[in-house]
Amino acid sequence: MPERFLLQILRNLVTHDILDSTRGVDGGYRLRRSPNEISVLDVIEAIDGPVNPKMPEGAGLSEGSRKRMANTLEKLAETSRKQLRSVKLSDLLDGKPGTR
Repeated sequence: MPERFLLQILRNLVTHDILDSTRGVDGGYRLRRSPNEISVLDVIEAIDGPVNPKMPEGAGLSEGSRKRMANTLEKLAETSRKQLRSVKLSDLLDGKPGTR
Protein backbone atom coordinates (compact mmCIF):
# COMPACT_ATOMS: atom_id res chain seq x y z
CA MET A 1 0.00 0.00 0.00
CA PRO A 2 1.49 3.38 -0.93
CA GLU A 3 2.46 5.51 2.06
CA ARG A 4 0.48 8.53 0.80
CA PHE A 5 -2.68 6.42 0.60
CA LEU A 6 -2.17 5.07 4.12
CA LEU A 7 -1.54 8.57 5.48
CA GLN A 8 -4.78 9.80 3.89
CA ILE A 9 -6.70 6.98 5.58
CA LEU A 10 -5.09 7.80 8.93
CA ARG A 11 -5.92 11.51 8.50
CA ASN A 12 -9.55 10.62 7.79
CA LEU A 13 -9.69 8.47 10.93
CA VAL A 14 -8.26 11.37 12.97
CA THR A 15 -10.75 13.82 11.43
CA HIS A 16 -13.64 11.51 12.34
CA ASP A 17 -12.53 11.19 15.99
CA ILE A 18 -11.51 7.55 15.70
CA LEU A 19 -7.76 8.08 16.12
CA ASP A 20 -5.53 10.57 17.90
CA SER A 21 -2.28 11.55 16.26
CA THR A 22 0.90 12.56 18.07
CA ARG A 23 3.89 14.05 16.27
CA GLY A 24 7.51 13.55 17.12
CA VAL A 25 9.97 10.77 17.81
CA ASP A 26 7.59 9.00 20.17
CA GLY A 27 4.55 9.97 18.09
CA GLY A 28 2.09 7.79 16.29
CA TYR A 29 -1.59 6.96 16.30
CA ARG A 30 -3.87 5.54 18.98
CA LEU A 31 -7.59 4.98 19.31
CA ARG A 32 -9.39 8.04 20.62
CA ARG A 33 -12.20 5.95 22.09
CA SER A 34 -12.50 2.46 23.48
CA PRO A 35 -12.73 -0.31 20.83
CA ASN A 36 -16.20 -1.21 22.11
CA GLU A 37 -17.35 2.34 21.28
CA ILE A 38 -16.14 2.32 17.65
CA SER A 39 -18.26 0.50 15.10
CA VAL A 40 -17.16 -0.92 11.78
CA LEU A 41 -19.61 1.58 10.24
CA ASP A 42 -17.68 4.44 11.90
CA VAL A 43 -14.46 3.25 10.27
CA ILE A 44 -15.96 2.60 6.83
CA GLU A 45 -17.72 5.97 6.71
CA ALA A 46 -14.58 7.77 7.93
CA ILE A 47 -12.63 6.30 5.02
CA ASP A 48 -15.21 6.02 2.22
CA GLY A 49 -17.96 8.44 3.23
CA PRO A 50 -21.59 7.66 4.02
CA VAL A 51 -23.00 4.28 3.07
CA ASN A 52 -25.65 5.39 0.59
CA PRO A 53 -27.29 3.61 -2.30
CA LYS A 54 -26.62 4.81 -5.83
CA MET A 55 -28.95 4.25 -8.72
CA PRO A 56 -27.26 2.91 -11.84
CA GLU A 57 -27.11 5.61 -14.51
CA GLY A 58 -28.86 5.03 -17.82
CA ALA A 59 -30.49 1.79 -16.69
CA GLY A 60 -33.39 2.37 -19.07
CA LEU A 61 -35.99 1.83 -16.36
CA SER A 62 -39.44 3.33 -16.23
CA GLU A 63 -40.13 5.94 -13.55
CA GLY A 64 -42.06 3.40 -11.46
CA SER A 65 -39.25 0.85 -11.71
CA ARG A 66 -36.67 3.51 -10.80
CA LYS A 67 -38.67 4.43 -7.68
CA ARG A 68 -39.01 0.79 -6.64
CA MET A 69 -35.30 0.18 -7.21
CA ALA A 70 -34.36 3.32 -5.25
CA ASN A 71 -36.61 2.20 -2.39
CA THR A 72 -35.10 -1.29 -2.42
CA LEU A 73 -31.54 0.09 -2.50
CA GLU A 74 -32.30 2.38 0.44
CA LYS A 75 -33.68 -0.54 2.47
CA LEU A 76 -30.58 -2.60 1.67
CA ALA A 77 -28.30 0.28 2.64
CA GLU A 78 -30.14 0.81 5.93
CA THR A 79 -29.88 -2.90 6.75
CA SER A 80 -26.16 -2.77 5.95
CA ARG A 81 -25.66 0.34 8.09
CA LYS A 82 -27.51 -1.29 10.99
CA GLN A 83 -25.42 -4.46 10.81
CA LEU A 84 -22.12 -2.57 10.42
CA ARG A 85 -23.08 -0.29 13.34
CA SER A 86 -23.63 -3.35 15.55
CA VAL A 87 -20.10 -4.72 15.02
CA LYS A 88 -17.55 -3.00 17.26
CA LEU A 89 -13.78 -3.05 16.89
CA SER A 90 -13.62 -4.96 20.17
CA ASP A 91 -15.55 -7.78 18.46
CA LEU A 92 -12.69 -8.13 15.97
CA LEU A 93 -9.88 -8.24 18.56
CA ASP A 94 -8.48 -11.28 20.34
CA GLY A 95 -10.12 -11.88 23.69
CA LYS A 96 -13.67 -11.48 24.83
CA PRO A 97 -15.86 -9.11 22.78
CA GLY A 98 -16.42 -5.73 24.40
CA THR A 99 -13.72 -6.16 27.05
CA ARG A 100 -10.87 -4.13 25.53
